[in-house]
Amino acid sequence: MARDVQSIFPDEQLSGMLLVPTCQQADHDLVRTGEAIDREKDRLLERFMGWAQSVCGQLQQQGYWCDYIDPCSGLPMIHQGTNNVYLEVEGLSLLLGYKTQNAGCCKIVLHPRWGSSVYPATLFTKAPVEALQTAIQHTEQHLSAAQPH
Repeated sequence: MARDVQSIFPDEQLSGMLLVPTCQQADHDLVRTGEAIDREKDRLLERFMGWAQSVCGQLQQQGYWCDYIDPCSGLPMIHQGTNNVYLEVEGLSLLLGYKTQNAGCCKIVLHPRWGSSVYPATLFTKAPVEALQTAIQHTEQHLSAAQPH
């Protein structure tokens, strides 16, 4: 795992780096195909991107290194100096022990409660845990206040 992360962020020392795997529960089984599945994936992608941009923005304002992975491409969104990809499924399997299975030509992650109705995405930072937790709390408060009730 360390070699994979270093290949994605070759200019960054791994010491002190936190990997923040996220999982969003999907309304549909994402192994399936069709317009409803595509809309669901787009909705979850936009939600993660908004969340990650906010968290990273707050941490960067405090002077901390931060980045997140585009789940569609596997590429980092901020430090784009490489074409090496981060494999979300492999990351969740290694970091959290989630099971995987083959679905056609793809490997999918199986969430312990949601099965394949899960959308994984990862954020990386060198911020202290307390700063990360505060940025996440502020982001979640802001995003929940912005959502229509």
